Amino acid sequence: MKAVKRFNPERGVRLVSFAIHWIKAEIHEFIVRNWRLVKIASTKSQRKLFFNLRKMRPDGQTLNSEQVNYIAQKLNVRPHEVSEMEVRLSGRDLSIENQPDDKYSADYCLSDNRREEPIYVLGRRNQDTLQNEGINQALESLDLRSRHIIESRWLQDDNAPTLHDLALTFGVSAERIRQIEVAAMKKMKKILSANN
Repeated sequence: MKAVKRFNPERGVRLVSFAIHWIKAEIHEFIVRNWRLVKIASTKSQRKLFFNLRKMRPDGQTLNSEQVNYIAQKLNVRPHEVSEMEVRLSGRDLSIENQPDDKYSADYCLSDNRREEPIYVLGRRNQDTLQNEGINQALESLDLRSRHIIESRWLQDDNAPTLHDLALTFGVSAERIRQIEVAAMKKMKKILSANN
């Protein structure tokens, strides 16, 4: 389809001849993309090595420096690229999950995100302590009724009372409880922002 879209009959080339290039390119792209889980050939020189190196290796043996230089010169690439592709082609995909006969698998060596570096853990503890101290200081600045409303509405894990529940407790309307809560929150935010 790429060949059909890009075909220009005015160039004097038949569609079949033009399409062969695109068909080969798509087949090569499919092979490179699906050869391994991790893509091993992304540049032009890597693709050239991918498709030619196995044919040029004598009996599939490891290449010595003379053979590496010969192949590099023949394919017009750098010698270290030849060595690098040889390593890539000789490797294989490994499962990171435990195999029945393996004592240690690849996932054993992977980092555990649940366990962080000690410096980050200590930093988070320090930040939590500062936040708790700031909240306590802000709560202490409130009068008893405002403090009770904020603590019962925002600092309880379970069964936080509704505005109507608190209205019954203090003998005022739910709207008045909401107004006290809003005013107390503003005062706390002002104190917390002054501490930062």
